[in-house]
Amino acid sequence: MSSYRAPLRDMHFVLRELADVESISKLPGNEDTLDVLDAILDEAATFANEVLDPINRSGDKEGCTWRDGVVTTPKGFKEAYAQFAKAGWIGLPVQAEYGGQGLPQLLLGPTLEMWNGANVGFANGPLLNQGAIEAIELVGSDEQKQRFIPNLVSGKWTGTMCLTEPQAGSDLAAVATKAVPEGEHYRISGSKIFITFGEHDLAENIIHLVLARLPDAPEGTKGISLFIVPKVLVNADGSLGERNDVQCASIEHKMGINANPTCTLNYGESGKGAIGYLVGEPNRGLEYMFIMMNAARFSVGVQALGIADRAYQSALAYAKERVQSRDATARNPQAVRIIEHPDVRRMLMSMKAQNEAMRALAYVTAASLDIAHKHPDDNVRKEHRAFIELMIPVVKGWCTETATEVCSTAVQVFGGMGYIEETGIAQQYRDVRITSIYEGTTGIQALDLVGRKVIRDMGKTATKVIGQMQAFAQEIAASPDSDVAVVADRFSKALALLTEVSQWIGMNAMSDLKKVFACSVPYLKLWGIVAGGWQMARAAKIAAAKIAASDPEKAFYEAKLVTARFYADYVLTQAASIKLQIVDASGDVMRLKEEQFELDRKTMAAV
Repeated sequence: MSSYRAPLRDMHFVLRELADVESISKLPGNEDTLDVLDAILDEAATFANEVLDPINRSGDKEGCTWRDGVVTTPKGFKEAYAQFAKAGWIGLPVQAEYGGQGLPQLLLGPTLEMWNGANVGFANGPLLNQGAIEAIELVGSDEQKQRFIPNLVSGKWTGTMCLTEPQAGSDLAAVATKAVPEGEHYRISGSKIFITFGEHDLAENIIHLVLARLPDAPEGTKGISLFIVPKVLVNADGSLGERNDVQCASIEHKMGINANPTCTLNYGESGKGAIGYLVGEPNRGLEYMFIMMNAARFSVGVQALGIADRAYQSALAYAKERVQSRDATARNPQAVRIIEHPDVRRMLMSMKAQNEAMRALAYVTAASLDIAHKHPDDNVRKEHRAFIELMIPVVKGWCTETATEVCSTAVQVFGGMGYIEETGIAQQYRDVRITSIYEGTTGIQALDLVGRKVIRDMGKTATKVIGQMQAFAQEIAASPDSDVAVVADRFSKALALLTEVSQWIGMNAMSDLKKVFACSVPYLKLWGIVAGGWQMARAAKIAAAKIAASDPEKAFYEAKLVTARFYADYVLTQAASIKLQIVDASGDVMRLKEEQFELDRKTMAAV
């Protein structure tokens, strides 16, 4: 079983040559970025490789335990968390006034990828701190900011996001948790399920951000408010007081991420309600929670990438070692390592190419987060906010679905041994599967993309981004490098199909919305493939120029160019079949009557 190693060279390539970290370092407050970039990545890689990776497998096997409301994490997790917090990793992008390092959001790309590649069960905990910090910082009161953010930044406390309820699932309009005013606070009562790190032994306090309804709240999503509900109450002087009425009723027994306690929490079970504090204005909770959700959705996309890259590393190491079958093309056939078999090479190339495309798209999106927050020109900020809004469901939905495919392919490389837990690759497959479900399923991301990001603004942002891609495709079309020319051709054709499909969606949105929604997931996949292809085409152009200039790292750039060509030939060409699914076949989704899904003869005979 191979260990995780951070792909530092490719991370540096994407940061410096695609995400343009140099420009990000020129934004207000980011001036020290280039001075610390190498050190940040090297130290993060060391921590991932030496602290988190060694407890990944044992954490999966041991899992978390629940007894009388108390959750114990696997051996070594408490010590690793203490080291993680002490090193300041939680506060990487947080303002210095709250104890953070004030570094760009862009650096969350590689660091999050490392944490999750090394140990996704561990990484899910501190990941949520950043969302809680951002939500309180943007809409909390000054008193709430001072009381809660510094301890979330230091890791002394952890945060959660409490949305889902047993009867509601993803339908947040059905949230029924109640919040009754009592003096300067509220009494919260109700139950929340699937709460990541909702109870654990890593930190002295847990700050729950909870969606609940006030007594006079309107129905639906417009009647939801957001509350801070600490596990342990915090006194005015910042010291901890008595235990709040928040109880962990159970933890889930899951398919994967076993080292991550996924909890059912009951609020107000022991008395008249848990004490909570309103965040921002009443009935705007869902709007505020989307601050956390957008941050979490981006992070989950990167999380999936990290797991996929670990799976690729494992498959590559196994393929280099495993000797099986003979090379029938050789004059004297002998048993060879499976990496010498063409089909194994195809699988490895597929994994490598898609991982690199996901990494590039995620980091470029992260760079836009920094520009949207800090650029001095308001128009530039607005432009990048629109790009982020368009890309978040793509990064979340496409990256997680693609990562699941990559991990499945890794199991295939292992063959029968991949189905055996002892090899470790099965864990990556089990762990990655949740990423396309939590923080909004792929279907929810796709509806967000089609409904809120394309139809609602009449395709304005999508058209603008497509225009940027078209301009680049034209720029590289006349490249003297044969590989870049092929990449340009494949990219241009896929882009034309995305344009056609986007127009089709706009035209059909008013007449047959169900038909449009039926093709929303294929449409999201098409966006991911093409946007990933955009970044791979950019990489191909840079690589060709470096090769032509006899760059000292010529071998790296040759590999990058070949990988971009593979992506163009094997992935971008899928656009044609996806366009067919959307334009010609989406109406088929609703053609069967509900009863015709049944297999029972009597039921079918009655139809």
